[in-house]
Amino acid sequence: MLGIVGKKIGMSQIFDANARVVPVTVIQAGPCKVIQKKTEAVDGYAAVQVGFDPRSPKNVSKALQGHCKGTCYKVLREFRLESEEDMEGLEELSVDMFQVSEIVDVVGTSKGRGFTGVMKRHNFSGMKASHGVHENYRGPGSIGQCATPSRVFKGKKLPGHYGNQKRTVKNLEIVKIDKEKNLLFLKGAIPGHRNSTVLLKKLG
Repeated sequence: MLGIVGKKIGMSQIFDANARVVPVTVIQAGPCKVIQKKTEAVDGYAAVQVGFDPRSPKNVSKALQGHCKGTCYKVLREFRLESEEDMEGLEELSVDMFQVSEIVDVVGTSKGRGFTGVMKRHNFSGMKASHGVHENYRGPGSIGQCATPSRVFKGKKLPGHYGNQKRTVKNLEIVKIDKEKNLLFLKGAIPGHRNSTVLLKKLG
């Protein structure tokens, strides 16, 4: 299953043929140079490793410099293939592999919110701000029993770290392609902040 590595530029809106506003996420997709081709004989599976976002060699390790054998990249990703025949003549991945109205899956990392309470993290309603409730308006309330079992069950929804997790949004439609600037316009929103790295996967 081939795909491409990109960078989230931000959100905007465009008009379709019926003059309706379509919310879109703009992604700079590639170009991604093929760094390594993995085969069944050597690696046990068929895949291509691609690089995205060129970097100066002084900002990467010597091991990565030797692996890239030339231009170094900030992001390296693999795409598994069904057979080694699919990688013949494959040297670069670009937006040319996509078409308008095509459906793709997008993998990204959600925004990190830090340590948050249960109202923001789990959508709790909180408590009433009157009638005896004292300085506990945004608390979770009771979290378990008393003497039995004398502990809090695992999986209980409590305050904690929120966000900064890998998330996949499926079945997003490509509504526009700008081949000159390597831009893809996807209908809807995707996880992550501006300039975050995302992964687009072809379904076909």
